Amino acid sequence: MKELIIHDNEAGQRLDKLLRKYLSEAPGSFIYKMLRKKNIVLNGKKATGNEHLRKGDSVKLFLADDTIAKFQAAGKTVEENIKNTVKLDVIYEDQNVIFINKPSGMLSQKAKETDVSVVENVTAYLLESGQLTKENLQTFRPSICNRLDRNTSGLIVAGKSLAGLQQMGELFKERTLKKYYLCIVKGRITEPAHISGSLVKDEKTNRVSFSNGTSSKEANGLPIETEYLPIAWNQEMTLLKVHLITGRTHQIRAHLAGTGHPLLGDYKYGSKKWNDRYKKEWKIKDQVLHAYQLTMPGMKKELENLSEKTFYAKVPETFWKLIKETAWEHGTQEALEVLH
Repeated sequence: MKELIIHDNEAGQRLDKLLRKYLSEAPGSFIYKMLRKKNIVLNGKKATGNEHLRKGDSVKLFLADDTIAKFQAAGKTVEENIKNTVKLDVIYEDQNVIFINKPSGMLSQKAKETDVSVVENVTAYLLESGQLTKENLQTFRPSICNRLDRNTSGLIVAGKSLAGLQQMGELFKERTLKKYYLCIVKGRITEPAHISGSLVKDEKTNRVSFSNGTSSKEANGLPIETEYLPIAWNQEMTLLKVHLITGRTHQIRAHLAGTGHPLLGDYKYGSKKWNDRYKKEWKIKDQVLHAYQLTMPGMKKELENLSEKTFYAKVPETFWKLIKETAWEHGTQEALEVLH
């Protein structure tokens, strides 16, 4: 027999959802059969699985140890998932959330079983620091609250607790926090702008097309809004600070390319000839796009520590070197001040 006592990270969810995590390799039919036969009970009573758990509840599984082990994946795969992790650049953390500066090249979430993403790196960090145990992973796993493209660097938030994960996820979903990016684009931009339009995604190519129509129905796509402020420029290119109002796939890259200002290093939407030159001369391998700033709204409860705070992620060295050594016609000092 195995007893699970419900703590903060398990409370609030349905019993069957918890059981699907704990017995992650078991088919749903097995779980519901065990509930019907009272081999799994909630607070000593028969349960259907749709009960919402509360802190202090008792879930007992009258199953053989080898049966439980057979249907658990966490204990067998945790070492494999975290063995190739790297040291994280932690910007902020408390008991509920952790903010990191994701390097370019790291996946936000793994696409296949062998991938090592931000999630695996955060899990490894929490295990190594003693904030999480392998047993904890059987009913709760840290996860990210926002996503960045693999080759986009910068601020990414993960939930260390269920409350942190749910509340931060809601902020990103409802867009009540403000997200700012830094990028270098082709061409000279001297005035701030608020641009809108629509994006249509091609699932086969993982590419989106931009329409400057304001109606999503006209473009058969999703409406997007982007604001930008030029920080420094010359005749060839511009350093922009971008406020991402909506958050669609490849929005900044496709939106700016659609207005004639593709990102430096972006081969999917940009200029191959221009990118090749900077790849050779400056070692620019990815799109020069960095999630630089998060500004939080007023917060209460578990996330009160974050209320109205602003967080910054240090610009990658290659990007910073390009900013410092480029001969800008305007804004060199402004560029340095806004980044420090």
